Amino acid sequence: MVFAAGCFNRVHEAHLQMLRAARGLGDELVVVLAHDSHNRKPNAVSAARRKKILEDLGVADRVLVGRPDSFARSLRRVRPKVLVLGYDQRLPDDETRRAVEELGVQVVQLPWYPGKERTISPRA
Repeated sequence: MVFAAGCFNRVHEAHLQMLRAARGLGDELVVVLAHDSHNRKPNAVSAARRKKILEDLGVADRVLVGRPDSFARSLRRVRPKVLVLGYDQRLPDDETRRAVEELGVQVVQLPWYPGKERTISPRA
């Protein structure tokens, strides 16, 4: 199982390319969306709306909303074999680093993909 996470406020072609590449790393792709309490971007879209958009795109086997308390808890709940990070993502904290080590999760940093200018989903 492959785990990918992010806000996904405005899904664009680069996101889709990254998620397809992530899907190719395993048998199942689970996308965990940032909980509304962690999504403080100016263009923030509600978790329920972001979840529906990603589900409708059919790029993941499951789309979940992350826990409000910690990324590591979401990781422990899903228990993936692989955690993919986008080119600009990092493990958010020491608790997550410990969870990755404890669970034996392989961390894969994916490259930059073009297509940020081609929005797939409305900004809502």
